[in-house]
Amino acid sequence: MTLYIAFNGPMATTAAPVPVTTTTAIKTMLQIATPATKMIKPVWWGISFSGFAAAAPIVCELVETNVAATVTAHVAAGVQPYDDPGALASLMTLGTSATGYTSTAEGSITATRHADLKQVAPTSQYDYLWPLGREFKVGASKFLRVRVTAAAAVNATCFVVWDE
Repeated sequence: MTLYIAFNGPMATTAAPVPVTTTTAIKTMLQIATPATKMIKPVWWGISFSGFAAAAPIVCELVETNVAATVTAHVAAGVQPYDDPGALASLMTLGTSATGYTSTAEGSITATRHADLKQVAPTSQYDYLWPLGREFKVGASKFLRVRVTAAAAVNATCFVVWDE
């Protein structure tokens, strides 16, 4: 098995990654689409904010869904091997209704399973690393999403590391 990582933005090259606004409605910040033949195990995920101290906590979800959000598509270089720099490319499906970031439409979800759910201060950060052997599993042909719901728009950066 190989670990892969993706952020809610394109692969950083000569410029630093740019945080993305949360808006004030539910928004998928990062989405990972599993192919029909492969499930994944997220092993670590995290999110950080650059907001205002007086703002209400932000609801942060790591959730498996059955419907894709419309996102900016990741390219293969944006989904990087994490533990083996010589690993083959990830098998995750890429595209605007697959693996990507910064949703413009959430889709009509009919089923979800939460992997993690927290309220995080808008001036703070949160990350979670599953104990070995206790990882959440995302089924084949499903979507793993990092979603946020904020009372006031703030900037966010998030990531997911998964085992395929």
